[in-house]
Amino acid sequence: MTMTKGTDGEPTPYAGTTPVASLAHADGTVTLVEGTTFALSGRAGDMHDDFPHGLFVLDTRMLSRWEMQLNGHRLEPLTVQLDEPYAATFVARGSPVTGRADADLLVRRTRHVGRGMRETLTVTNHGMEPAPVVIELSCEVDFADLFEVKESRVTRRGRHSHKIAPSALTFGHEGGAVAKTTTVAFSDPADVEPGRAVWRATLEPRETWELCIEVTVSLGDTTVEPRFRCGGDDDNSVPSQRLSDWRARLPAIDTDNHHLAHVLRRTARDLGALRIFDPDHPDDAVLAAGAPWFMTVFGRDSLLTAWMTLIADPALAHGVLRTLARFQGTTTSHDTEEEPGKILHEMRFGAAAGLSLGGGDTYYGSIDATPLFVMLLGELRRWNLTDTLADELLPHADRALDWIVHHGDRDGDGYVEYERLSDHGLANQGWKDSWDAIRFADGTLAEPPIALCEVQAYTYAAYVARAHFAREAGDTDTYEHWAQLARDLRRRFNEDFWLDDQGTYALGLDAQKRPIDSITSNPGHCLWAGIADPDKAARVADRLLSPDMFSGFGIRTLASTMPAYNPVSYHNGSIWPHDNAICAAGLARYGHTDHANRVINAQLDVAAALGGTLPELFAGFDRNELSVPAPYPTSCSPQAWAAATPLLWLRSLLRFDPWTPHGQVHVAPALPASIRRLQVSGIRAGGHAIDVDADGNRFTVKASDELHVITQPRPPLTAALQPNQGVGSTDEDE
Repeated sequence: MTMTKGTDGEPTPYAGTTPVASLAHADGTVTLVEGTTFALSGRAGDMHDDFPHGLFVLDTRMLSRWEMQLNGHRLEPLTVQLDEPYAATFVARGSPVTGRADADLLVRRTRHVGRGMRETLTVTNHGMEPAPVVIELSCEVDFADLFEVKESRVTRRGRHSHKIAPSALTFGHEGGAVAKTTTVAFSDPADVEPGRAVWRATLEPRETWELCIEVTVSLGDTTVEPRFRCGGDDDNSVPSQRLSDWRARLPAIDTDNHHLAHVLRRTARDLGALRIFDPDHPDDAVLAAGAPWFMTVFGRDSLLTAWMTLIADPALAHGVLRTLARFQGTTTSHDTEEEPGKILHEMRFGAAAGLSLGGGDTYYGSIDATPLFVMLLGELRRWNLTDTLADELLPHADRALDWIVHHGDRDGDGYVEYERLSDHGLANQGWKDSWDAIRFADGTLAEPPIALCEVQAYTYAAYVARAHFAREAGDTDTYEHWAQLARDLRRRFNEDFWLDDQGTYALGLDAQKRPIDSITSNPGHCLWAGIADPDKAARVADRLLSPDMFSGFGIRTLASTMPAYNPVSYHNGSIWPHDNAICAAGLARYGHTDHANRVINAQLDVAAALGGTLPELFAGFDRNELSVPAPYPTSCSPQAWAAATPLLWLRSLLRFDPWTPHGQVHVAPALPASIRRLQVSGIRAGGHAIDVDADGNRFTVKASDELHVITQPRPPLTAALQPNQGVGSTDEDE
């Protein structure tokens, strides 16, 4: 995929103004994920080309139609068993014989995806008489780009070809940068014609007929080796081994709140599914943003998700940071918005001829990924960052900070602003990146350059992180440089962004440095990053939980009293679980645990209502208005930061903050009444295993003698950045 608008005037995925195909079909959508491969189908297992269904490999639809009929009729779905993130069994039945209520033929379709697809079909005759069986498979491949499918604008391009043989159907496409081929191979020969294969049999009572189908793809002269083959050893497959290793590293959790236990199990499953492994760097796992539309690397999403998962597996943050460092900006390009030191927004494979991340196209239109990169590196140092890895990544952090100071601060006023460099890029470049997300209280759109409140908070935290690295190294000049920048930014931010009449921070400053005075969830991120003054934090806490902001299911992105409020908008009144988790973490950081627990309880109710899964976002209806959460129709599931949300709850509930380079860990659980008992065993930080057992108001912590356990919450402000606290100070930093 290119970054510029094509000669045909088609929109690009980065503009943020295109529609998104709904996944909320009547028969439900089943999503299977493995790396950069995913499959979408209905609950019978069929993929319909008039829905956003298909098998996608490297952002290309390698199957657009996959429909099965039994004896001339579509299968009637009974249930779906999701065996693993990449595997499912679809159970269906054939149509009953005329005059009978029950069908005799039962069908199972067991599907595995991973660099292709394998489907095993079994048909069993449960009748008392022989039954004729005619299985018909109809398949087609449009080789459409993912965004064409996502936006329901698929156009047939290039030259398509078909080859048929009794054992396989082959679909080809030429016309893009790389020729593509999809081959559908059968374990038993079939009667074939282009796009259609038919098998015929007669089954005796209790007899089962079985067929195995492999779907393989080729890019140019390279055939992509599928993860699952007919007759293969699934237990020793790469996806199975990786998922098993991932689960073994996670802490063990025991709680009396079964909803929390269930959602944490689902978190482990979904995050395991969203990990991407670059063949060129197989030890560095990075998190894709979400299925189905964003199974690729996103800077902001990967960084925030890695932060949220530190309590489960700090190694994820290692992989995310190292991967983003490899693709850090080196030059200046208006088309891709690349600048030296900048961290990418999004990577797309498009017509890439290889499986490595280096084959993708990269877009850099994000204002917050770069400070978040430094912020995460600093936080990882508190958890599990070796000197070797720090030496490797700290130069990248310095390049990121150089970008913040010389490119991110566009006008030299000390604030980091964004304004897109080309008309096909994202108009808004914070986490609320839809075109209409940044508005004044009267609904007027803010004019760029725009300095968002949370971006200043992330920048402050990045300065703090760099100061701490200098402090560890005994580098007084570097320490004081970044400490002073942090102090100045915090002081000015609390003056310029504060809306005293509303008791919260402005969403941002516009091109004329006017406060964007709409009431939003963004100030919760300012608490999380620690830039807020404590007296202001108390007022922000109350404002976030006020009736126009808190729906009963969560904190809205925009207050319901704002003219632009729309409960089913993407960013103007909807509720995002990751946003709520960050707000709750900020509330807990400043000691407002009752506020934080209200948010966590509300989100737990959402997970319980939706089968243990938190969606990317859901509608902002008040709980008194609608007693169940209403999912957003195009919401991704699984989605990385939504899946990681319960892990940040866990850390907030435990008020768990390690500082392992100094041999310390803060633990001070504050549980809501809905969670009486919470035991987390095997939290890993700095080579130590830490167990926390909280029961009501009592708790115990087991850790090695090398760690000093502080049974008080970490103070919200950075003591080391107060005046007269130099590199020789040994006071606890935060």
